[in-house]
Amino acid sequence: MTFEAVLFDCDGVLVDSELITNGVLRDMLEEQGWKLSPEECMRTFVGKAVKDERALIEARTGQPLTEEWLVRFRERRNEGLVKRVKPIRGAVEAVARIHEYFQGRIACASGADRFKVELQLEKCGLMPYFKGRIFSGHELPRSKPAPDVYLAAAAALGVPPERCAVVEDTMTGVTAGVAAGATVFGYSPPEAGHDAPGALRAAGAVWIFDDMAQLANAPFSWTSLRA
Repeated sequence: MTFEAVLFDCDGVLVDSELITNGVLRDMLEEQGWKLSPEECMRTFVGKAVKDERALIEARTGQPLTEEWLVRFRERRNEGLVKRVKPIRGAVEAVARIHEYFQGRIACASGADRFKVELQLEKCGLMPYFKGRIFSGHELPRSKPAPDVYLAAAAALGVPPERCAVVEDTMTGVTAGVAAGATVFGYSPPEAGHDAPGALRAAGAVWIFDDMAQLANAPFSWTSLRA
């Protein structure tokens, strides 16, 4: 069996946005009375939609998570992203090569809201490769770790999910890709910590890589990774 399409997560895979977004979230949660270290905030929320963590946030802050609060969070988050977001090192080159190799059969399937995803892809020079093939978990019945966003992306490309490769960097995302029936590759750069590769593998990633240059060269050997 060979792969016919590649589906990319966005945050932490294509764009270096996690510290920016989680920094804003940590500050706003502290304003609500829940003090977290940067590491604790990343560990708790990375790979997850803030709105889906409503029960946890309300339990720890003792305050309702209102739509007004979510709007302020997105506004402050977007301001930070506009100023500071950059592509993951080597991601633009890897995507360009994979886009060519698969003749455009690639998509971005994110758990984030569409505005954020498109803002980041534009800022990082990645939009030309994904325009018209961007999928947001916010627009589907369930976000990650449910498989909905990956199933939607595969369907739009006209490729069975079993013939798709998914590129993810979190356990939540790997779980979603596996649930969709795709083969998942786990991106785990050194700064993710020594436990990260094992966690991705335990969630179902079949290949762990730590540099986008490895991914750029991978299409020519991906068929050997799947029985």
